[in-house]
Amino acid sequence: MRFLAVNLSSFLVELASLDDTLALFEALSAMPEKGIEEIIPAARTLLIRYQPQQTSMAQLAEKIARRPLNQRSARSGQQVTIPVHYNGEDLPAVAELMGITLQDVVRRHQECTWNVAFTGFAPGFAYLVSDTGGWKTPRRSTPRTRIPAGSVALAGEFSGVYPQASPGGWQLIGQTELKMWDLARKQPALLLPGSQVQFVDGSVGSRIISLPAHAEAQTPPITENATMTVLATGLQTLWQDDGRGGKAALGLSESGSMDKNAQHTANRIVGNPTHLPCLEITQGGFRARANGDVVVSITGAACPLTLKTAEGTRYCVESYRPLNLAAGDEIHLGQPARGLRSYLAVRSGFVVQQILGSGARDSLAQVGPDPICVGDILHTGAHPHCNAVLLDELPVPNLPAAGETVTLDIVLGPRTDWFTAQALEHLTAQDWNVTPQSNRIGLRLDGAQKLERRLHQELPSEGTCSGSIQVPASGQPVLFLHDHPLTGGYPVIAAVAEYHLDLAGQIPPGAAIRFNIIQPFTEITGSYTRDHRAA
Repeated sequence: MRFLAVNLSSFLVELASLDDTLALFEALSAMPEKGIEEIIPAARTLLIRYQPQQTSMAQLAEKIARRPLNQRSARSGQQVTIPVHYNGEDLPAVAELMGITLQDVVRRHQECTWNVAFTGFAPGFAYLVSDTGGWKTPRRSTPRTRIPAGSVALAGEFSGVYPQASPGGWQLIGQTELKMWDLARKQPALLLPGSQVQFVDGSVGSRIISLPAHAEAQTPPITENATMTVLATGLQTLWQDDGRGGKAALGLSESGSMDKNAQHTANRIVGNPTHLPCLEITQGGFRARANGDVVVSITGAACPLTLKTAEGTRYCVESYRPLNLAAGDEIHLGQPARGLRSYLAVRSGFVVQQILGSGARDSLAQVGPDPICVGDILHTGAHPHCNAVLLDELPVPNLPAAGETVTLDIVLGPRTDWFTAQALEHLTAQDWNVTPQSNRIGLRLDGAQKLERRLHQELPSEGTCSGSIQVPASGQPVLFLHDHPLTGGYPVIAAVAEYHLDLAGQIPPGAAIRFNIIQPFTEITGSYTRDHRAA
């Protein structure tokens, strides 16, 4: 085993094979080590997220290294039969690569029992491995920009079904009409780790054993409290809270507010529990009218705030203060000069639909309440037991502005050794411009010198975390934010320290980033640690 630091509270365990990886995952799931919060399995790695207050990477590495890898439990997950129309564009190419006929490819695909090894890439996407092995299908040299939902595909030793339209480089061999991801089901993901899959010809039909019944998303009861009417949304206004952690088995990352400190502060000012959903407003432009007495607060990026009374009088008001709105009053948020995202909380909390335990909108997975629209009525009163309002909360000073450079602390790894020494120098020695293509999934960066790889082989998919700096073939990195994919296939050269993630979520397009190394690339093998420093 190799243990590779990811950030200050996560590391990768790298193993020799998928079988070893799944054996270790089963062992740690059955008898967890103290301090481990979540484990994300992938092709050759486990991403371990832990509590630094309870343990350390070195302590966990020592304990995990003693775990046996020769004990696998019998598969006992649900059995799913998936009908496939074998009409994929890449089927002839796959047959040629394997040196067999099209009919033989289809026959072999159907004769196997496929087991769900792990999930990731997108909600409901399962990596299926054959019980007989023998599949080694290279990815396409040029990925497609859009693969239709329901596409059945091959890559490496895996088969999979795309749950939604998305880019991808797998070889397409067919199409199914079964939904891999359906929020109307109590279990939205059709395939979970441990499930067994049989592919059949599309004319045979489908058979799903013991699939949970449908269930409605949970919406708190609407009370008689005051409401607010949305008059303008600006660039984007979303419901956000602390996110939905612990849903890795469904292929979901945590998501949640980009600036959690600002969300927590907004709730605290109006006397709410800090985790309640807020409105996350990107680049201002939001307006709403109170239809009764409400107390609100606005935090995060400092927007010019205007209170327009029912009589038409206008007042400039402050952020980071409780603000009482009477019936007919309007609150207007201008465009912030610094920062990117503002948060609006209301005393007693908004009534927000809870999906998979959270009111957060995940923009990649398309999970959570719909984005706010003009004309929406926002109900209050979800949490009537409030504390006193606070008058002494202070704004975060010096949020970044377009044209400025912000410094983010980083931890090198887990794939720093895949890059040249010159790439490591470029990572920290130059400014990285934040491009307009950035969003909640990640900041797309552009630097004068691209990051060159030393190793050019294909990287098996492995778990990623918020703050990961992934480097695609272009050499221009992407800094993953809270709506990032759960697993990725490009090497991660470093990760932003967790305490700077809120700051990263406030960096607007047109600003630049400088990376500052606070921890070298750390590898633990056996009982010793090696630090690899830039030379």
